[in-house]
Amino acid sequence: MTTYRNTPLFGGALQCDLPEKFADVSKLRQVPDNQEVYIDKDGFTSIIFDITDRVGASGGGLETDGRALTTHLEELVGDDADTVKVWNTTETQFSHLDETIPAYTLIATQTPKPDPRSERTSAPDFTALILTLVRLEKEKTDILITINVPHIKGEYDEEEVDLALGKQGELIGDAVEYAARIWGSFDVKDWNLFNEI
Repeated sequence: MTTYRNTPLFGGALQCDLPEKFADVSKLRQVPDNQEVYIDKDGFTSIIFDITDRVGASGGGLETDGRALTTHLEELVGDDADTVKVWNTTETQFSHLDETIPAYTLIATQTPKPDPRSERTSAPDFTALILTLVRLEKEKTDILITINVPHIKGEYDEEEVDLALGKQGELIGDAVEYAARIWGSFDVKDWNLFNEI
């Protein structure tokens, strides 16, 4: 059973529950001012909170917000967009945000292209991504919450993972639990944060 702790983000302007076993990366290396990054001390999973300018046309709706989600995913994976498969996209409700604030979550996998010149075996077989987008139109801001779940050979049970058949395996299952806990606990304590970043 995962234990959580309420974690202040961006100097306490935001907060949410994160697993206790995740460490603040900013204590190890520099992190951009618009990001908070946490990594599993016992594994390879990371959780990234990213505050960005709102993308897309003003106004909302599934079409506009869907395009924004796609844009953010493409920016995240860069030139490797052809290595990504989106398995599921859904509207998401945050317990402590006004229900009129649109939010969406997608689950995707990114499989690296094989590099015949490389003999590295530590490269992941694939990385699962759980990407949640919160659209703050009034603040002209998008909040991205990304959970990256690298699957490295020998570190997971290959028989348990087949997203086409709905089999998530333990690592993705844990990440879905982390995401659900974030959706239930994420709260904005200081809305002025979005004027500063």
